[in-house]
Amino acid sequence: MAIAIRPHQPNDIEALTALYNTFILNTPITFDLQPYTVEERSKSWFEHYAATGRHRLLVATLNGDIVGYATSSPFRAKAAYQTSVEASIYLHEKAQGQGIGTQLYQTLFDQLKTEDVHRAYAGITVPNPASIALHQKLGFQRVGVYREVGRKFGRYWDVEWWERAIAAPDSDHADANSEDSVTTS
Repeated sequence: MAIAIRPHQPNDIEALTALYNTFILNTPITFDLQPYTVEERSKSWFEHYAATGRHRLLVATLNGDIVGYATSSPFRAKAAYQTSVEASIYLHEKAQGQGIGTQLYQTLFDQLKTEDVHRAYAGITVPNPASIALHQKLGFQRVGVYREVGRKFGRYWDVEWWERAIAAPDSDHADANSEDSVTTS
């Protein structure tokens, strides 16, 4: 079994779109309701990731086939949220239970340690014991629940929110506008 984890490449878009569409059509894990075309997914999602920086898209391959991906995306639009990211992971069913998700997510978090990222957040539609176990294994802690926040497949779903630290506070990354950075004489 040859597992590789790498940054996304332009020719990955078809396989990644197909993988994500499987989750849209068959699970409440994502609250998207309609599958994406490759063109839609490319414009609305794929192009805002880079090989460096806070917002990454890593791909896992098994014997050369794409079997999963992990992302770090903007958490919220307002500027003060910049050092927080929303982490997501999607694995093909044939890749689950083999440690690939752990390797993929850990690689993402290791890479984010070199960036100005303070916290990662993950929203998990519940019940989802496998996702909860993976996030706990990688140091996430449960911080709250949005009750019946999404409706899919004729019912309402709760979303648990989880967080983990990425890097320790660093004076090089201090917010120049914070009260802590103001000196008085």
